[in-house]
Amino acid sequence: MSMTTRMPVLFVGHGSPMNAIEDNVWSRGFKELALTLPEPRAIVAISAHWYVDGTCATDNDRPETLHDFGGFPEALYRVQYPAPGDPALAKSLVDLLSRSKRASLRSDWGLDHGTWSVLVHLRPAADRPVVQLSIDGRSPPFTHLEIGRALAPLRDNGVLILASGNIVHNLRHALSNTGSGDTATPDWATRFDTDVASAISKRDAAFLARALDSTTGQRAHPSPDHYLPLLYAVGASDERDAVSYPITGFDLGSLSMRTVRWG
Repeated sequence: MSMTTRMPVLFVGHGSPMNAIEDNVWSRGFKELALTLPEPRAIVAISAHWYVDGTCATDNDRPETLHDFGGFPEALYRVQYPAPGDPALAKSLVDLLSRSKRASLRSDWGLDHGTWSVLVHLRPAADRPVVQLSIDGRSPPFTHLEIGRALAPLRDNGVLILASGNIVHNLRHALSNTGSGDTATPDWATRFDTDVASAISKRDAAFLARALDSTTGQRAHPSPDHYLPLLYAVGASDERDAVSYPITGFDLGSLSMRTVRWG
């Protein structure tokens, strides 16, 4: 593969970390998606689970596999994703972002489950460098779009941009569904997922930036952390990219597992 191959952009609905070790419709979907992707030189991941004050890039030579959850089976805590880091790529990320937003390097974070629970299926050999970029929880939605636009040139240098969250993520509702045995998807969840997908197809960035302001948006996302990665992916895409939805559906009633591919 030429290192100048233009890479696609992905937003992946990662759902439960158990998808890393279970054979289910979602893990099989991730594996099928992997078969369609070109070989990247490296991966830049934006995960809902690195939601902090500030924009930071991991500059570890060997990023740690973070088990940033509790109450799951021991087998999940044994999962390791030993991909190398890429300090030079991390520095170039900071340099790219310094034109529009202050960013910094950090070595006290690794790859959280929003990243590795997907990559164990997309790149099971863990043979490509991975740099994770944090989400600044203080920044407004348009800033996240701008950061995505700043990342776009990396695509022409063989870098896969992987954003990981969920288009609908009301975990309290999902867990209450599980407890009651009712896993039906409520109308508000279906409506938000459909409206966001329509806006993605239309490249309506303005709608996507304000989607959480609505009553439905607030119900779909009591916290914005799982929605904001989508804005990075939207920003890194452009009108040349065909849009497709290789995975759709809901887990536990109110977790949208929709995956979006641009390019």
